[in-house]
Amino acid sequence: MTIRVLVVDDQALVRGGFRVLLETDAEIEVVGEAENGLQAIKLAEELSPDVILMDIRMPEVDGLEATRRILADAGEHPPRILVLTTFDADEYVYEALRVGASGFLLKDTDPDQLVDAVRVVASGEALLSPSITRKLIREFASRPEVRRAQPEELSALTQRELEILTLVAQGLSNDQIATTLFISPATSKTHVSRVMMKLHARDRAQLVVMAYECGLVIPGVTEQ
Repeated sequence: MTIRVLVVDDQALVRGGFRVLLETDAEIEVVGEAENGLQAIKLAEELSPDVILMDIRMPEVDGLEATRRILADAGEHPPRILVLTTFDADEYVYEALRVGASGFLLKDTDPDQLVDAVRVVASGEALLSPSITRKLIREFASRPEVRRAQPEELSALTQRELEILTLVAQGLSNDQIATTLFISPATSKTHVSRVMMKLHARDRAQLVVMAYECGLVIPGVTEQ
């Protein structure tokens, strides 16, 4: 199955470079390019891409607002949005995840990792490393005014599912969760899927945001 990708960046050379790299994979097709958020919104509606590589700092409409609008209007089959950043401490990464992005990618990522990243988010996974997850937790901890009460759905989770949610929020993969809890990878994947279903989360990135907004992850305790 072909993964359809829309590349959004205000620099033509960057867009062209991503296109060349992505199309080295026979199962990835770059269906369009946009140089600002307004174009991205229009092309996302017209082309229905599976994955959007979204730059944040752009003229007219930035990547955050474009992400919010695209996902708000996407219906039952929203694209997976992978935010492009120049460094992993980008102050907008947290907000990008809050509005629905599935993860982030550094612009100097190796070509093979770029292709793998597109495949990861296209499959419904989030692209969040443990180090970045910890940075997001610290960022959230510095903004107590955005903390909200635990959603009612959280009470529907079993104790094991709460454990799973906490480990997801720490950036662990399904295999790592399986190792930590001494369960099989298949069981770990099933638990994660059930947690996403119960919390109405689009992907793991939304689970991460929900977990530390609800106080399940405490900065200084979860960091390693």
